[in-house]
Amino acid sequence: MSEISLFESNLLSPEVQSLLPAGYTLRALRSNDYERGFLDVLTVLTEVGGHTKQEFTEQFNYMKKHSHEYHTITITEDAKDQVVAVGTILVERKFVHKNGLVGHIEDIAVNSNQQGKKLGLRIIQALKFIGAQRGCYKVILDCSEKNVPFYEKCGFKQKEVEMAWYVPQEKARL
Repeated sequence: MSEISLFESNLLSPEVQSLLPAGYTLRALRSNDYERGFLDVLTVLTEVGGHTKQEFTEQFNYMKKHSHEYHTITITEDAKDQVVAVGTILVERKFVHKNGLVGHIEDIAVNSNQQGKKLGLRIIQALKFIGAQRGCYKVILDCSEKNVPFYEKCGFKQKEVEMAWYVPQEKARL
């Protein structure tokens, strides 16, 4: 079966691609990225779970069906054909701002042996570009206190306060 991209490449920033180190490629998540270590990169961020290839494919297909909302990108190391950095922007439709769109950046992760190459910065720049291309009036994210300086360097400002409520384990779908 041929490889499928999550969304069209015209949403990707040519400028960000030009700023990547030689031998690295910015692209949309692809249907075969399970084999390229996509989920392994996410383990740098949080617990991922023991996805099977089928579970990955089901999630990919759902996101593809809703590709106007889900924009997951990767940076791959070409020589190894491996995913080394990932990030997602979710586009939310609002009633406020005349049915405006808000981009929510999520799941930014860079393989630990690839850190220090500005790949995280490039992921953020690429996601902001997608948000602008999609017509979002703002792009927001949540982060830990220790990551605030990084996101400030990416052009974000601290605004408001994040709150969370976690569904009790027995009620949560894991």
